[in-house]
Amino acid sequence: MQSRKTRGLALILLGTALLPWLACSQKSAEVIAAPSPAPAPSGGSATGPTASDIGFAVSGPLIVEHQLDVLAQREGVVTELRLEAGAHVQAGDLLAQLDDRQLAADLEAARAKTHSTEADLKVWQSEARVLQSDYDRAQKMWDAQLITREQLDHAKFKAEADAYDVQRVEQLLVNAKQTQRSLELELDKTQIRAPFSGVVARRYVRQGQQVAKGDRLFWVTAEGPLQMRFTLPEKFIGRIQKGQELPMMTPDLPDQKYKVRVVEVSPVVDPASSTIEVTVELEGKPGSLRAGMDASVSLQNLR
Repeated sequence: MQSRKTRGLALILLGTALLPWLACSQKSAEVIAAPSPAPAPSGGSATGPTASDIGFAVSGPLIVEHQLDVLAQREGVVTELRLEAGAHVQAGDLLAQLDDRQLAADLEAARAKTHSTEADLKVWQSEARVLQSDYDRAQKMWDAQLITREQLDHAKFKAEADAYDVQRVEQLLVNAKQTQRSLELELDKTQIRAPFSGVVARRYVRQGQQVAKGDRLFWVTAEGPLQMRFTLPEKFIGRIQKGQELPMMTPDLPDQKYKVRVVEVSPVVDPASSTIEVTVELEGKPGSLRAGMDASVSLQNLR
């Protein structure tokens, strides 16, 4: 009797110990038996439509090649303003004038010194020719045994010394001309001129204002040709080429349609972004378009 009770108790304890193991085994079987996801039907796409499927456009501001700030090349006081913002200019037109009185006086003095040195050089050159003639004559007289060696050497030394004086004055003349040229260049810097034909977009200075070298004076911009620059993924290499025409529009003039032509495609790919740079140029007259306006170029024809 005692033996059966002992065996029953042992069986109960064994069953209790096996319960966690059986539960884990059942869960593992369920995971293993779980059905795998059904395969996607043939012909479907998991990535969605691409740019080559739907086409797209690039947007950006219209620009011009020639557009820059005109800076002061030297310090001075603005004594005169010739043109205001909005004025059309040709290359070389005078925009403003800086005070040039001191430079003009220095330049006149330098020119006077140049003329004086030139006159001195002519005197020395004339004297050198006379002394060279005396030496040539003394050489002939020496050959004829009419003068002593001392007299010949004296004529030779005078001719050579005068030749050295001519070289010295020639160098003085070179220095005088360089000083004059330097002052002429500085005087030119007091005249603020348009670097190219276009329009004065902004004026930054007032008459009577003291400016320093490098200060902004005017902003001059060309009026055309209008261009746009943008980048494209490298997969467009071979699909966009120089000379291609593309449609363009601007939200400021939604009823107007324009054409642009590809004028430049970067020959290299930017390794940081895997893109190429493209430049397009407006064809025909710009009409109401202006540099700085936003525009959009359609690339849907580049599939």
